[in-house]
Amino acid sequence: MSTEQQPIQFPGHVIDTPGGGILSGPIDDVINWARSNSLWPLTFATSCCAIEMMSTAAAKYDFSRFGFEVYRATPRQADVIIIAGTIVNKMAPVLKRLYDQMGEPKYVIAMGACATSGGPFFYNTYSVVKGADHVIPVDVYVAGCPPRPEALLHALITLQEKIKAGTKRERIDIDGNKIIDKR
Repeated sequence: MSTEQQPIQFPGHVIDTPGGGILSGPIDDVINWARSNSLWPLTFATSCCAIEMMSTAAAKYDFSRFGFEVYRATPRQADVIIIAGTIVNKMAPVLKRLYDQMGEPKYVIAMGACATSGGPFFYNTYSVVKGADHVIPVDVYVAGCPPRPEALLHALITLQEKIKAGTKRERIDIDGNKIIDKR
């Protein structure tokens, strides 16, 4: 018995016609499938986790084969921000501004102990934020110090599955109103 998972197929149906083909299926499923397989990450690398994040995009791990293309240099071109490293209080407003400049829908991955909880080295320091979720909402956490490239790949694939499932997440804006979006 094989333990390999079967890849998730296209959620719609292709109906062959003389001039080509017609796609049919639930539009939300098709949009989520397309969205999950074309994510462009934005880097926010401040510490040692950045080396592991860079190696995930390099030749050995090559996250492009999973539907993630090259890292974007501007938030206006990115879908997912990967936070790799320590977030200090001076950098938190910059992270929030980058997140706000990203187009909807947007996703966040917090990579490493520093980004998820303040880190093992700087945890009781007055200048370090105790996790990225104190600044912006986080979709997927990656444990480790620093986490291996395989762990980041697993987090990226987990994010893809979450997008394909079309799970809703409740957020609250600055006025206290509930915002429900598909993530």
